[in-house]
Amino acid sequence: MSLELRNVTKTYREPGGGRLPVLNIANFTLAAGEQVVLVGSSGGGKTTLLNIIAGITTPDEGQVRIDGTDLSQLPEAARDRFRAERLGYVFQTFNLLPAFTALENVLLGMSFSGKRPDRARAIQLLDQVGLKHRLYHKPSQMSVGEQQRTSVARALVNTPRLLLADEPTANVDAANQQNILDLLRSSCKEHNVSLLLVTHAAEVAGQFDRVEKLADFNKPVRVAGA
Repeated sequence: MSLELRNVTKTYREPGGGRLPVLNIANFTLAAGEQVVLVGSSGGGKTTLLNIIAGITTPDEGQVRIDGTDLSQLPEAARDRFRAERLGYVFQTFNLLPAFTALENVLLGMSFSGKRPDRARAIQLLDQVGLKHRLYHKPSQMSVGEQQRTSVARALVNTPRLLLADEPTANVDAANQQNILDLLRSSCKEHNVSLLLVTHAAEVAGQFDRVEKLADFNKPVRVAGA
């Protein structure tokens, strides 16, 4: 699944009434099946960019084209459906439902896309991230790292066409960091899934052929008087 951003801008209203510029991207592309790492300073707009690509947040201006479909022009319900059917997202804050077990959280990822839940695949993915012993544990009963690994399994369960991963290895120990990274990359390669991964870890970024610094193509400009 190809991705192209053109003239994408995003600002947020400040307490004083002004506008804080966060994104101003003339052009950014990701080819079908390509795996790219995005690095940048904290607060530099990386998560905002992923949310705009996912259709969770809309840009002030510009085009966000995924396989030719401009998400910025779709109504909210259509964006939600598009995301559920074609995108996977490993959230930095996990976004797990607290009343559901690890297995149920992964199965819910399938139900949102309209697919029939595949319990065997969900269990397989949880096993691959080292959580077979945590299938029936709720988020409050798991460590932060285990919650993050559950989020990874949920993002992969539908075999998305584009996978967005926001610091997917930030909260796991060294033993599981490489396991998660290998699972993400091998799953994407096997199914020709495009991968855009945000990380601060040099040892993670160093394993990718294409590493993009957000500051190199994002040039937010404060409008005079804003």
